[in-house]
Amino acid sequence: MILTEENKYYEINCENAVWASDEHHTLYQKNANVLKDVDWLIETTDSILIVEYKNVKVYRHEESFNPLKDKYVDGVAKKFYDSLHYLTLLGKHKKNKYIYIVEYDNDDGVSRRLLRNRIKKKLPFKLQETVSDTIKLIESFQVFTIDEWNENYPDFPVRRTNKPLKVYSSERSKK
Repeated sequence: MILTEENKYYEINCENAVWASDEHHTLYQKNANVLKDVDWLIETTDSILIVEYKNVKVYRHEESFNPLKDKYVDGVAKKFYDSLHYLTLLGKHKKNKYIYIVEYDNDDGVSRRLLRNRIKKKLPFKLQETVSDTIKLIESFQVFTIDEWNENYPDFPVRRTNKPLKVYSSERSKK
């Protein structure tokens, strides 16, 4: 199964998954449009990969995207929580690993670690430690570039589609 991101510029190959879906987006839009969803859900033999994808270079309306702004940090956290509803209703109860694949102007390892730490504080790690020794809502959270994702999860590669790419960057908008 090949899934694409909403603008059809990038795809993820989920043929090696136990189960994979992006249908929750359509269902949320249709039935509960107050909920925010991640882009892809991928089940492996031992976990569920909850994957949010953002590539600012292909979105004109977000030329000034700064992933460290509070509204983006809060939004990425909310997408995790809201996507749990769908997984719960399907009876998917494996280790949840949340991954944010993000590409933006001037990104580097330091800014991605800072981003990871800011978002991680908004996720239920401390809550689950306080409430239960056995039940976990989230196992891990990571922030990757596409290359880092492909290196860490080679069974589910993210690639460009054949759709002509209109790349936008903050450099271009300054001209």
